[in-house]
Amino acid sequence: MRSRTASLPRVAGVAAALLGLLLSFLSLSTPAQAAPTGFRIENGRLLEANGNDFVMRGVNHAHTWYPGETQSLADVKALGANTVRVVLSDGHRWTKNSAQDVAGVIAQCKANRLICVLEVHDTTGYGEEAAAGTLDHAADYWIGLKEVLTGQEDYVIINIGNEPWGNTNPAGWTDPTIAAVKKLRDAGFTHTIMVDAPNWGQDWQGVMRDNAKSVYNADPTGNLIFSIHMYSVYDTAQEITDYLNAFVNAKLPILIGEFGGPADQYGDPDEDTMMAVAQQLRLGYLAWSWSGNTDPILDLAIEFDRTRLSSWGQRVFNGANGIAATSKEATVYSSGGGDTTPPTAPGTPTASEVTSSSVKLAWAAATDATGVTGYDVVRVSGATETAATTTTGTSATVTGLAPSTSHTFAVYARDAAGNRSPRSATVTVKTSPGGSPSACGVGYRVTSSWPGGFQGEVTLRNTGTSAINGWTLRWAFPDSQRITNLWGGTATQSGSEVSVAAASYTAAIPAAGSVTLGFTATRSTANSSPTTFTLNGATCSVS
Repeated sequence: MRSRTASLPRVAGVAAALLGLLLSFLSLSTPAQAAPTGFRIENGRLLEANGNDFVMRGVNHAHTWYPGETQSLADVKALGANTVRVVLSDGHRWTKNSAQDVAGVIAQCKANRLICVLEVHDTTGYGEEAAAGTLDHAADYWIGLKEVLTGQEDYVIINIGNEPWGNTNPAGWTDPTIAAVKKLRDAGFTHTIMVDAPNWGQDWQGVMRDNAKSVYNADPTGNLIFSIHMYSVYDTAQEITDYLNAFVNAKLPILIGEFGGPADQYGDPDEDTMMAVAQQLRLGYLAWSWSGNTDPILDLAIEFDRTRLSSWGQRVFNGANGIAATSKEATVYSSGGGDTTPPTAPGTPTASEVTSSSVKLAWAAATDATGVTGYDVVRVSGATETAATTTTGTSATVTGLAPSTSHTFAVYARDAAGNRSPRSATVTVKTSPGGSPSACGVGYRVTSSWPGGFQGEVTLRNTGTSAINGWTLRWAFPDSQRITNLWGGTATQSGSEVSVAAASYTAAIPAAGSVTLGFTATRSTANSSPTTFTLNGATCSVS
């Protein structure tokens, strides 16, 4: 973690003969490069062998440090992922993963119908991190695994080395990257190869972006994809959009091979934009990381338990543009070249247990030839839909609703191949008035600003003695500020008045607990802070 004249008539025959002899010589002295047989790159897109466009939606898993947590692959699949990036070691820095172990990982990926991105982590921060290994050493490790990897081109992508250059002289990244790619091709590998950026994967100096074309052209098979790691460097929508579009516009393949969302000592990444732009551009993303981080804030699952997702895990799997809503299984796992038949529509949902901030919905199950794997509940407002929650069953409780308000819901079903059903009929409910008064405190601050805009943060604290389950926070901007994007809840704004309903992963606030919202907004010259906040109708203290 922490990113390709005609000659004079008299000499034409001679030239042709000489050319033929030269080509014959070259064909004897230089082995021809085999064409890709599995995944391949075409016009900047990652395709399966059958030509199906494949968009990675998945997570990173630290296998080399937790080799006993083999259940993790089944767990991330059960939550909707179609890909897992597996951390391995070539023995330079950590215990080497053997050929037998890697073969077992591949077998488990296939058993769980996942695409397997295998990466060597020992290269992390080379040039700045004294313990890091070289890309050349990593390439030798892959060559040593050739018997295990050959024949797996439909299922395995080789990520040569993780974040293979630090911040010291990142321009040195280009030549070793080209050399490592050529070394694998000369050894006969036809797999899709993934290369990570310098600057600890984040490429904040643009070395990979500026040299991507030359690196791509150096691969004789053209079967190469670039990986950017997005953490605190990518804390504005403009930075994220500009970087990804630079590759898309150049028809160079790219994905977000790692990303984080929670704020840390370096800044606050804009994961909402990362996920939204990836979905818009149909680019892959792989969140860091399933569980067992040395920095637990980035654990998606607590202690490797898929039933205990962190707020970060809820965001990645079940939030807007998340894995559950956007992932589609690789067609290589479907008989006959791919299951393209969606499930039937679920039954019309019915509502019960309506409160000021929540409602329980239930519906009749959809049917599908290969089995329904989950349901997506959405809020409907005219032609607009927003994700509400995701479940594997036929009922769900939606929280974080505004009181005394009509809310309309519908349901989609998904199957194992990622096909989504037609939408169910809708149901409209009105929440009860007022909401429960809450003892609350709010901290508001501007984290960064620029001409005409800024980024802000709202920390909402439960200062009472009982948990808050579902909330709506309201305030008024004093200087005509307008929110353009908000994460941690769903925002609506009328004039200066802002109302934020909790997201599913921020709805519950235990006594003495807190949640943090982030947003971007436009502004005029002035940018005064709001002075009054109410939570479920009760006025909060402001600090």
